[in-house]
Amino acid sequence: MHKFSATIALAALLCLFSCKNQENKPAAESNTKPATADSSKTDTSKKTILFFGNSLTAGYGIEPSQAFPALIQKKIDSMQLPYQVINGGVSGETSAGGNSRIDWILRQHIDVFVLELGGNDGLRGIPVDETKKNLQSIIDKVLAKNPSTKLVLAGMQIPPNMGQDYIGAFKNLFPELAKKNNMAFIPFLLEGVGGEPDLNQRDGIHPNEKGAEIVAGNVWKVLQPEL
Repeated sequence: MHKFSATIALAALLCLFSCKNQENKPAAESNTKPATADSSKTDTSKKTILFFGNSLTAGYGIEPSQAFPALIQKKIDSMQLPYQVINGGVSGETSAGGNSRIDWILRQHIDVFVLELGGNDGLRGIPVDETKKNLQSIIDKVLAKNPSTKLVLAGMQIPPNMGQDYIGAFKNLFPELAKKNNMAFIPFLLEGVGGEPDLNQRDGIHPNEKGAEIVAGNVWKVLQPEL
């Protein structure tokens, strides 16, 4: 598995998951629908894929059409699959924040739920058990709303300054949750992108247009078999 350069990762990840609150807006563009509870605005002839995450999902620093959920929509459209993507990414989001807002988003029908949260928790040193509890609560709420929803979980890693015990526990919580809940699993969302200057923006971590394409590929490998 690709590993971050320690120096780049520390500075960059701190920037990634600590975006200011005023930037906490879901991404939206013509091919990717914004997170909304108004089901009248969705195409009822198509199934819905919700990407629920932080700034990586939202497409921080790039055009909404370049964010990986929008790129997934383009792949879907090119294959003429009956799915529409909702980008439910909010910059700076934590697992607790996601757990608080998921109820509102679940007012609409979701067929495939892709969960990409937890990175902020790790960088803030939030106890792993608390993060796991929040993520499990989100999963439980999704299944309570629709037990047939297909689930996908994106794994994340944190820089080495957090201590080996914490790093190990944090890394392991994702495959543990995926196994417990029978979720399709993306081992590391930023595989091949994290720590690569040419694939990230000036902050050193948010994927640029090229990086987002690789992230979309990482997601697509796991998501496609679920469609």
